Amino acid sequence: MLEGAYRRFATPVFADSDPLQVPRSFTARHDAEVIGFLTATIAWGQRRTIIANAWQLVRLMDGAPGAFVDEASARDLDRLSGFVHRTFNGGDLQQFVRSLRHLRRTYGGIEEAFLDDGSVGDMGTAIARFKRRFFEPRHMARTRKHVADPSRGSNAKRINMYLRWMVRSSAEGVDLGLWTRIRPSDLMVPLDVHTGRVARELGLLTRAQDDWKSVVELTENLRQLDPVDPVKYDLALFGLGVNRALSAR
Repeated sequence: MLEGAYRRFATPVFADSDPLQVPRSFTARHDAEVIGFLTATIAWGQRRTIIANAWQLVRLMDGAPGAFVDEASARDLDRLSGFVHRTFNGGDLQQFVRSLRHLRRTYGGIEEAFLDDGSVGDMGTAIARFKRRFFEPRHMARTRKHVADPSRGSNAKRINMYLRWMVRSSAEGVDLGLWTRIRPSDLMVPLDVHTGRVARELGLLTRAQDDWKSVVELTENLRQLDPVDPVKYDLALFGLGVNRALSAR
């Protein structure tokens, strides 16, 4: 069932109606990974609103997110102050730009900030490492909540989704396949209400909570189906869950 659902949903049509469309619109790696990270960060709520606000981010950064992170002046950053997506506000966005610049200058880029001595190792540890490095610059305490930490039990859904976008092959016309130092086999499932519900119905997840332990359990079960690319089934689980929710309305 999952394999068939994967083939059904892993098409460019999926990306056309997903926030992923925003980073997919860029050809330069730096642009795509910057706007991808910001888009994933605001990816909660209605998809239509997420997509609209992600395109607003593109406009605020003059259509060149990578260059904006690298070169924005204090006056440029001031233009971001009015941005709001739910609890993510302009001050948070300004801090994210400064932190992304810090990662590029200090570690070489976003992907590299997940690595320890060139290796990602345990992904939960890698995400916690990334968060620690991301907030090395001086920052507002309130902004920390917008980057998840699996060591505190978070399922880190949005970071895992971002990692899927960056790491999985672009062959299907869905994900971007821009990063090579983190492998598809290293990825963890972006667990949300849709994927969790379908996974439990299929016997792939027994825990009731949508926490990091559930992410580990589900990913390990998906690795039994495809150890090289287990998170490809996220597309199947999410697609099945969303379509069921729509048909139930």
